[in-house]
Amino acid sequence: QVQLVESGGDSVQAGGSLRLSCVASGLPYTLYCMSWYRQAAGKQREWVSSIRTVGKTGYADSVKGRFTISRDNAKNTLYLQMDSLKPESAGMYSCAAGTWSFRGCTTDYWGQGTQVTVSS
Repeated sequence: QVQLVESGGDSVQAGGSLRLSCVASGLPYTLYCMSWYRQAAGKQREWVSSIRTVGKTGYADSVKGRFTISRDNAKNTLYLQMDSLKPESAGMYSCAAGTWSFRGCTTDYWGQGTQVTVSS
């Protein structure tokens, strides 16, 4: 049974930082492309960042230069370091596991999410 469990969400002030974690189990983690998505209240879920098995990363324009995705394959854990947080960074952050295609990482498995609140 595949499980993705996120943690690290919190309520912070604008300009602050958070580090989100996603621990994966039940799948060969090192073979999966991992992603972070965000869903703000009343909005559609949007892609934030992905990291391929070889470590290549991609970011949405809205987070470039402020967020850093990384993975620790020994711990089956995905991270998202979020700096210089803005109110528009708020939302439910979920991690996803999938495979790489020319369109990017697929999203075959999802976690439940962790809530990030940013106050101005």
